Amino acid sequence: MSHFFAYLARMRFVKRWGLMRNTHVENLQEHSLQVALLAHALAVIRNTRFGGTVRPERAATLALYHDAAEVITGDIVAPIKHFNSETERAHRAIEAIANQRLQSMLPAELTASFTPLLFPEDGDADEWAIVKAADKLTAYLKCLEELRAGNDDFRHAAQVLERDVRALAPPEVGYFLATFAPSFSMTLDELNR
Repeated sequence: MSHFFAYLARMRFVKRWGLMRNTHVENLQEHSLQVALLAHALAVIRNTRFGGTVRPERAATLALYHDAAEVITGDIVAPIKHFNSETERAHRAIEAIANQRLQSMLPAELTASFTPLLFPEDGDADEWAIVKAADKLTAYLKCLEELRAGNDDFRHAAQVLERDVRALAPPEVGYFLATFAPSFSMTLDELNR
């Protein structure tokens, strides 16, 4: 018997943005899907508009598992995670232990297929970079949605994340910001016009 997928199913119970007042509470399962959608889109944009060779399906799959460790650790909020280099190192170590625990739940014959989803491998470097950009972009878009809903608690986070997202080097991120991001600040009526 394996508990691997039962643990992953608990992603829906892990709340994000724990220190913030949310108009819509986001869970880890929702977040992972959003990151997967954006990772796939960023990879497609890179390939079609900027001559890339990233595997969109691989980026999307990696994104689905990118925060899997949080079913064990919970969501450690960014101010704690990034407080200083020591807390960042500690967080990475805790995350690695949690992913090792998840990996140990897999039947032996499946371990080789799922290990690269929990631990970055050199062959997936471009796709992991896309996932990281999609993760940051998703956080920024959450801020836009919260601000549109009148939640000023996300004002500072939006400013910081906008700066961070715009500083990302890949041109597909700039394309996404110009082409798709403005819609996240619109109401449903505005989207339907």
